[in-house]
Amino acid sequence: MRTDQSERDEMPLDPVGRRISCGKERATVRYVGHVSPYEGLWLGVEWDNPERGKHDGSHEGVRYFTCRNPKGGSFVRPQKVSFGVDFLTAVYLTYQTNAEEVLNEEIFISSKKLEWFVVEEKRFENLPSVVLNHSDVNGPGAAGEIRKTTPNVQWLDLSGSLLSTWKDVAAITEQLDKLEGLQLSVNRISLTSDPWAHRQAFSNLKLLALNNCDFTWLQMLECAPMWPQLEDLSLENNNIRELQRPEGILQTLKSLNLSCNPLMQESVSRLSSLPRLEWLNLSNTKLSIIQLEDATQATSTDIFPALMNLNLDHNNISEWSMVNELAKLPCLVKLSCRDNKLVSSDGNPKTVNQMIIAKLGHLLYLNNSEISFEERKGAELDYIKMFGEEWLKAGGVDQSSTAFTCQHPRYQMLIKKYGAPDEGELKKPEPFALKNQLINITFVFPDDAEREPIGKKLPASMVVQKVKGLLHRLLKIPPADLRLTYTSHKVSGTEFPIDSDLKTLHFYSVEDGDQVLVRWS
Repeated sequence: MRTDQSERDEMPLDPVGRRISCGKERATVRYVGHVSPYEGLWLGVEWDNPERGKHDGSHEGVRYFTCRNPKGGSFVRPQKVSFGVDFLTAVYLTYQTNAEEVLNEEIFISSKKLEWFVVEEKRFENLPSVVLNHSDVNGPGAAGEIRKTTPNVQWLDLSGSLLSTWKDVAAITEQLDKLEGLQLSVNRISLTSDPWAHRQAFSNLKLLALNNCDFTWLQMLECAPMWPQLEDLSLENNNIRELQRPEGILQTLKSLNLSCNPLMQESVSRLSSLPRLEWLNLSNTKLSIIQLEDATQATSTDIFPALMNLNLDHNNISEWSMVNELAKLPCLVKLSCRDNKLVSSDGNPKTVNQMIIAKLGHLLYLNNSEISFEERKGAELDYIKMFGEEWLKAGGVDQSSTAFTCQHPRYQMLIKKYGAPDEGELKKPEPFALKNQLINITFVFPDDAEREPIGKKLPASMVVQKVKGLLHRLLKIPPADLRLTYTSHKVSGTEFPIDSDLKTLHFYSVEDGDQVLVRWS
């Protein structure tokens, strides 16, 4: 909702530093005065959108103000902009004109959906949540009126407002004694010189979203004393690069979202001084590795002692040593690692997920999917086979080399769990081009003595799902009912399971001349 011209306040006495709206754009006033050779009063503004303006604050060789971007500034007439309205005016305009729509609206703060409480009577004093996103709120209005009018607000959305200072924000929140969640995304709020002075105004705040506010991490640490009970902080898409240690502040924080910030990866471990941090979102932050400072040679670490859920989606992670580092986090049970650059020897993304599961023994969820008992067992057994030949070359059970142990820290534990692999079970890596070679396979039917064997020439890169599709066309039996094993012409008397539809024949080491045994229920 935007205010029209008749609803706008007159220009304040101290407009420099104030926020204004002009159409759908937001800006900060940097200059008020005359601009030669034009008559009348002008506002020099720095737009939030760095491409919206025409210059950097100078005109015909005269500098009137400065901008961070060469096209971030403009001169506009005061009558063309809005300095906004106070909080209660915005509430009246929003809830009297479209109350039904607002009361039925879904609220999201920090990617979490907030539930409305039941409002028996649609009166302002009964409102548990107030949504004023892009409503041009510029301040509290008359002293004490917010507390009288909306005393039960627990969740407040002031994203895209015209609030310019933390003093203005605090003047609103200090009147909302029950406030627990605050959405302040898409704002430009200047730092306060004394954050401790506003501590009481945010004394019950547990959830705060400051996405797309152009803050640095150091600025956040300067503001943090205002939020003594904060548990959930979202700082998506800011200007955060280097992370400093939050010593003595944010110690109650359980959830932190740093998604879409160009982080310096060597500074990530400094967040370990957050003792209660359970959920950390580092997606789309250009990370390629995280080094846990006190765990270079250890199998576990004391840093991030409570971290349970980690999001690393859309990064540049390509080294498996990174996954080995994550295995040192004692409480990590949920990991999302989609759209990275980790690869397996067979080039199959499903194998990458299996390797992550095998390397992280405590993991319960991967990429938002629960890991079943069968899936973990299959992943760990396949991991043993996949690297069994390297393990034997490295010395096997008693004499595994340090290099192999560093690359596969859980391997010996898996050997103790399942036993050492037989030579015939080992997955021997072959050149990539071999996967596309055709191999002669004979399908046999041990439970149907009258059915003749069927010979086929298939690509080694064919996935089992497609093999079952072929058998369905030949046998008229549903693919879901088919169970496959194979015998190798190199190892007599042993049947090897083919138990994943998404893996290739090459993955199972099915070779030219082998037999595939077909059974069905």
